[in-house]
Amino acid sequence: MTESEFHDQVDATLEAIEAVLDDASTDLDVSLNGGVLTIICENGSRLILTRQTPVKQLWLATKADGIHFDWDGEQWRDGQGRTLQQVFSQAFTEQAGESLDFSHC
Repeated sequence: MTESEFHDQVDATLEAIEAVLDDASTDLDVSLNGGVLTIICENGSRLILTRQTPVKQLWLATKADGIHFDWDGEQWRDGQGRTLQQVFSQAFTEQAGESLDFSHC
């Protein structure tokens, strides 16, 4: 994957997640700036997705963990083979108290 392709894939992923978050019924503060998507939940906890260009990874920081994802040609996967959608969905539900469908992100 070239650096340009990496940036395009990260941008598409972050924008898709941001679009799903627009449908949340809970009060979220969502900002996407420079390859960093920050979600502040009603309870003050944060979920942060960041672009890591040197290693071509997408990182997710939650209140419980930090997870690194690599692009496998079809989707973002962590070292255990879990998809970003699976991990992010679970973390979002735990922190925001709401379930949203991130399967198309």
